[in-house]
Amino acid sequence: MQQIGQRLKELRLKKGFSQGDIEKKTNLLRCYTSRCENGHTVPSLDTLQKFANALEIPLWQLFHEGNGKVEFIPAEKAKTFQKKDIKFMEQFAAFVPKLDERDRKLILASARQMSHED
Repeated sequence: MQQIGQRLKELRLKKGFSQGDIEKKTNLLRCYTSRCENGHTVPSLDTLQKFANALEIPLWQLFHEGNGKVEFIPAEKAKTFQKKDIKFMEQFAAFVPKLDERDRKLILASARQMSHED
């Protein structure tokens, strides 16, 4: 899966917009756009909506390249979790907000790498 910053840059260039154009349309500094595109900053959902509006695309296109149709896994085919797994995920979810940005990025990078090892 592509990182959001790479996707932002790809879509911006595809539209023929400069970072300055995005700055004018979003009121976000071009250096902020650069930091997002290069993976140094993770934009909030509100900021992603600003980018989507500036790029004149629906928000979902920042995350999905297809035609808007997303296939869902039927419940009977989805993995079921044991109580111990659910407990661990709840504890993990409570712990994550206490991490600094660098550690969150490290965990996300590790999770991405593990998800591609299946």
